[in-house]
Amino acid sequence: MTALEPEMLASEERKHAFLRVENSARGLRWTERLPPGNETTAIAIAQESGVSEIVARVLAGRGVGVKAACDYLDPSLRTLMPDPSSLQGMDSAAECMAQAIRDKRPMAIFGDYDVDGAASVALIRRFVAAHDHEAQFYIPDRALEGYGPSVGAFEQLIDGGASLIVTVDCGTLSHEPIARARALGAEVLVLDHHQADENLPDALAVVNPNRQDDVSGQGHLAAAGVVYLFLVATLRALRRADWYGSNNAPPDLLQWLDLVALATVCDVVPLIGLNRALVAKGLLVMQQRQNTGLRMLADTAGLTSAPTTYHLGYVLGPRLNAGGRIGRSDLAAQLLSSEDETQTAEIATTLEGLNAERRAMQEALQEEALSQTEAGLQARPEATIALAQGEGWHKGLVGLVAARLCERFSLPALVLSWDASGIGSGSARSIPGADIGGAIRGAVAAGHLERGGGHAMAAGFTLNRDKAEAFLEFVEDQIRNQVAQARIEAQLKLDGALMASSATTGLMDNLDRAGPFGAGNPQPRFAFAAHRCKFAKIVGERHVRCSLMASDGGRIDAIAFNSAGSEVGRILLESDGMPIHVAGYLRRSEWGGRKKIELHIEDVADPRA
Repeated sequence: MTALEPEMLASEERKHAFLRVENSARGLRWTERLPPGNETTAIAIAQESGVSEIVARVLAGRGVGVKAACDYLDPSLRTLMPDPSSLQGMDSAAECMAQAIRDKRPMAIFGDYDVDGAASVALIRRFVAAHDHEAQFYIPDRALEGYGPSVGAFEQLIDGGASLIVTVDCGTLSHEPIARARALGAEVLVLDHHQADENLPDALAVVNPNRQDDVSGQGHLAAAGVVYLFLVATLRALRRADWYGSNNAPPDLLQWLDLVALATVCDVVPLIGLNRALVAKGLLVMQQRQNTGLRMLADTAGLTSAPTTYHLGYVLGPRLNAGGRIGRSDLAAQLLSSEDETQTAEIATTLEGLNAERRAMQEALQEEALSQTEAGLQARPEATIALAQGEGWHKGLVGLVAARLCERFSLPALVLSWDASGIGSGSARSIPGADIGGAIRGAVAAGHLERGGGHAMAAGFTLNRDKAEAFLEFVEDQIRNQVAQARIEAQLKLDGALMASSATTGLMDNLDRAGPFGAGNPQPRFAFAAHRCKFAKIVGERHVRCSLMASDGGRIDAIAFNSAGSEVGRILLESDGMPIHVAGYLRRSEWGGRKKIELHIEDVADPRA
């Protein structure tokens, strides 16, 4: 590895010193995000846009050109919003909903039990309510019903009077339930974003930018983004029908962008294109605290500062998901739909309690899964999947545990919960470059699974125990080469090198101009070379907190989440004041009324190695 002398880091915005590591604690190469030869692009962005050089390097490192920089710094819905009609099936779906609103047609919304599904349900319910109509909704129980529509659920909705069913964040693969609904005389609209097969269900319309025949270029949208375009199209259809007048003005769709931003961040879709604008504008709406349910949830969680993507993904999201994981699956959708302060306060309190319970349950299950996986990989070092399975494991937690295994072992991870009848409910998470969703869909087509679906980085599935061995062999065969290539190319991309004293609020203010950050637009990540690690200790059972001190006396507090027991945690805890290289991203932190900048450690390297 190559370490930099401290004086080379004294003026990072001019010198842009960079630290290269060939084999870190996580087995990664540290590489510069800005491609070779793009220095001139960064300089031109700084000159043309008036941003600091470090922000210009962040933009250039994400492929932003000089001409696009100004729009990127101020993502605009006016500029980035596509014509909703560019999505296959959208016009038919919008006309159907517009007519249903005009006719006061009984309707129901069927949604997924995660944040994206709940927010999508709330968007449609609020839109319908703004037109003096109402829609019942149905969220399946994760443990008893699993993901997506079922024949029984649709029959129940139709028995309850619904003649129009709208599925959100699901439905693209639901051939049998949709066929049953049509046989009973109901129409079905599918609004989804998951990967699709060539053959689509017999719905009135399937609106999904990831349909194989969709050329809209909006496949990065979360379900809530698709729903938002659907509402734009429906409002347009109502305008064409001269539905609005002095007594029934059209609703302002901008007021619900907080829900779209929440879903977009929590579903970890790429923050590129339209998604960046939806999140940027949605955060401004959320700051106004107009949504009663979100306001109650934020207050219960102790969130008092202006919301950021971090708060959406790590504070509000887990609480909303807690209902679907270990409580009542309908709580999140009800909270996000309601303006009743008493009701939303009660739901927010319930979700807070469920989230605390979820954390405790997850810790116990996680320990068992980690131990099992470590033993399995020791027995089969050539394995390309991190696997854990158990009898009666909580189905609502297997996805979270799979994500942790994937992070710990840098492999695609499968976690299975078996019930007494031999049916397994599984969740999969993957590493960049290994398409686990494609492998799961292939396993369904090959007859190894009862059902399954998802996308490249995450999937869910159901199988019989007697097909487990064949299923696992099939998935490994499907992704073995992908995993091998991904591991060869495994790297941690850095935006530059800093010293502790450089991590100031001024730097953060500058970096924020390139946000919002999340999947597809990662937080700017920096290396801190040869900093001494002081006062390292384990906090909260699995995290390692420490203080990093530079040669010039500068100091920054740091934390490495879920690192206890890992090589990252070991180096931090055993460094004993020795210089180490550290990489991670900066975040504002507030504790006891004191504001500071904190480093979230993602990787470390020993300069002596």
